Amino acid sequence: MTPEVFITKWRAAELKERSAAQEHFIDLCRLLGEPTPAEADPTGETYCFEKGARKETGGDGWADVWKRHCFAWEYKGPRANLDAAFDQLRQYALALENPPLLIVSDMRQFRIRTNWTNSVSKTHEFEIDDLADAAVRDKLKWALADPERLRPDETRQALTERAASAFALLAQALRERSHDPQAVAHFINRLVFCMFAEDVGLLPNNLFTRMLEQARQQPEEFAAMARDLFAAMATGGRVGFEPVAWFNGGLFDDDAAISLKKAEIETVLQAATLEWSEIDPS
Repeated sequence: MTPEVFITKWRAAELKERSAAQEHFIDLCRLLGEPTPAEADPTGETYCFEKGARKETGGDGWADVWKRHCFAWEYKGPRANLDAAFDQLRQYALALENPPLLIVSDMRQFRIRTNWTNSVSKTHEFEIDDLADAAVRDKLKWALADPERLRPDETRQALTERAASAFALLAQALRERSHDPQAVAHFINRLVFCMFAEDVGLLPNNLFTRMLEQARQQPEEFAAMARDLFAAMATGGRVGFEPVAWFNGGLFDDDAAISLKKAEIETVLQAATLEWSEIDPS
């Protein structure tokens, strides 16, 4: 099957998940020059459709496609919420022998998330039209046959050390400007929490990163912007048009913020691009 034929067929398809998932995957195998599950493993012991699994929260389910030591794949219908699909698949991961790749698709979008224990998680996302690009097809081919090629180079420990180094330098600079060390530590803990909250979806729509990008253009406004955000997180409220949940625990017991220079804001912004859900907060 050529990329053009695959894209045309599945861009137009409006079939529900149960009606289309296996045909979609078989077509994908044909496109990538890979054997289908039945061709690769007629027994279904290591590669199959509808692999049964026990959810972490209890109850039975299945992955739509599973290949031992390679991937678990969850399909949804067109325009489905792939975040919800990933959350569902993650509940099966342990019962599916913790595959190195977790993949979700609504047949027009593809999302590959790496799942190695000692490496940071990396997500590869693309649309069906992107399959015209051989480099994108290669990523899917590796997922099906050679997942090690998608393993991230950086370990969680290395990522944590990189983040810690950036904030150690920032803390030192603030203390040298005669800020109270305890206030500096509390402020940096707030910044770190905001990054984590953004990455796990507790702060909506990249709110913290967008604040930093705006503050980089107007460094003198950073402290006021941060106070607005911290105040909303202390009680629940809004920052602009964005709703902000209430965060319990005392970290946001007031709205105190420390002014930062432009270079320091850029340091925080660079740190915000890290995958904070993978970083050890201790």
